[in-house]
Amino acid sequence: MTQSLPPITPAQPASSLPPSHPPAFPPPASPEWSPPPRRPRRSGFAVAVLTGALLVGGGAGIGGAALYDAAAGDGSSGTSGTTSLPVVDNGNRPAVSGSVESVASAVLPSVVALDVRGAGGAGSGSGVVLDGDGLILTNDHVITLGGEIPADQAEVTVSFNDGTKVRATVVGTDPLTDTALVKVDGVDDLKPITIGKSSNLDVGEQVVAIGSPFGLDATVTSGIVSALDRPVEVARDAQGNATAYPAIQTDAAINPGNSGGPLVNMDGQLVGINASIRSTSSGQGAESGSIGLGFAIPIDEVLPIIDQLRAGETPTHARLGIQVSDVAGAAGSSDTTLSGARIAGIEEGSAAADAGLEQDDIITAIDDRRIEGSEALIATVRSYRPGDTVKVTYLRGDKERTTELELGSDG
Repeated sequence: MTQSLPPITPAQPASSLPPSHPPAFPPPASPEWSPPPRRPRRSGFAVAVLTGALLVGGGAGIGGAALYDAAAGDGSSGTSGTTSLPVVDNGNRPAVSGSVESVASAVLPSVVALDVRGAGGAGSGSGVVLDGDGLILTNDHVITLGGEIPADQAEVTVSFNDGTKVRATVVGTDPLTDTALVKVDGVDDLKPITIGKSSNLDVGEQVVAIGSPFGLDATVTSGIVSALDRPVEVARDAQGNATAYPAIQTDAAINPGNSGGPLVNMDGQLVGINASIRSTSSGQGAESGSIGLGFAIPIDEVLPIIDQLRAGETPTHARLGIQVSDVAGAAGSSDTTLSGARIAGIEEGSAAADAGLEQDDIITAIDDRRIEGSEALIATVRSYRPGDTVKVTYLRGDKERTTELELGSDG
């Protein structure tokens, strides 16, 4: 399914590639959707050493000794003594169950940092261990450096929480859901993450994000779920197919390099894969940072894709078989109260055609999800699987209608 909206900044990990070509588009005049961009690789820390002059002489020596004696509480120098400030030592208490500390302790061993090299440059991101055989989940845009290199040409190094570093092989990627799997061999005592259900999340629920923002491995941030089913489109391929998903929105700080890392609930269960942020950056090549608007791909939506990639299959996606545009301004309409996705074209023999949908119908809901525009329709359909039956609510003229249809497949 294609869409006529103008392109929005696509997903990318952290790297030295200049973002002046796709996946980074020319800087917008307003805030943009932006996945954590590639972070330039560190070539080493620059260390500034401040060298203080050592004064030599009788007066300097006596003064220094007098200051030392006063700080030590020795009154022999004739100065008034001081005492140390009181310190309360409560000991290193165990983490309280359900706290951010306890979640971090449980999840950190399952989170990895990824360094990726290819002919197009280098970048970094995050990932999460799925099983004891070394399968690791991350984003497609981390492995392909934002689409700059083919996945099979990526050289991936995985860094574990204990400092172990090993090379990984790419199992498979799916650009349309921004999903990728890599695998390491010969690593013992791997700790797979526990997978939860993103459908159980509620707005206001506390969550924790873990990853390697700006190359700072094993960074933990926390916040809440600030919205659910937020339609986010971050890229389009040459055929116009969109990378879009109904995102988990969170105010947990997500920055460049967090891509591919886990978003977990307070039981330490994986509920989302951190993938994009909204940025106020407007400078060409400037790296954006967290402004409290991060977006994670719901784990429920990508588990079927993960299963297909693990099995060596080409991932499939649900399709309506239509081209759509936003209602606003469509066909000269000036009605600002109307929202939805207008059908601009229908493929013969598609699910939409078989259900009796027609050009210029306006889709306003899929099941119980309201459709505000074309981006929302694409993201919503992407959350279903081929063969799923959905109820479509639409307007034809001034009359609201509904129909049930079985979604097709792009396979």
